[in-house]
Amino acid sequence: MARELRNDQWTRILEFLTQHRGVYVGTEAECRRFIEGVLWITRTGAPWRDLPERYGNWNTVYQRFARWNERGIWTEMLNHFADDPDMEWLILDSSIVRAHMSAAGASKKTAVRLHRL
Repeated sequence: MARELRNDQWTRILEFLTQHRGVYVGTEAECRRFIEGVLWITRTGAPWRDLPERYGNWNTVYQRFARWNERGIWTEMLNHFADDPDMEWLILDSSIVRAHMSAAGASKKTAVRLHRL
């Protein structure tokens, strides 16, 4: 199920971002595409290289994601929307994000062998 942001959700996120110091929003359409790309990655657990082109170049999206992460923007956004029932589906935690087998302690050789089966 492809889940995109509703317009009212996007409006609230954009308001948060434009009031935040150090956030480069750029054009509204590009910023929305970026946010939706990050949400796609977190929902699917896919590698960044598998990001669909509709969200932009995977490396560009990843670099922006990493900069925001270093600045604590994602944590602040999570805290800002944590108690908002209309935004709860945007709040992702480790219980719904798939991890690679090696993230659970399997050796990389075992994980690769099991993945090929």
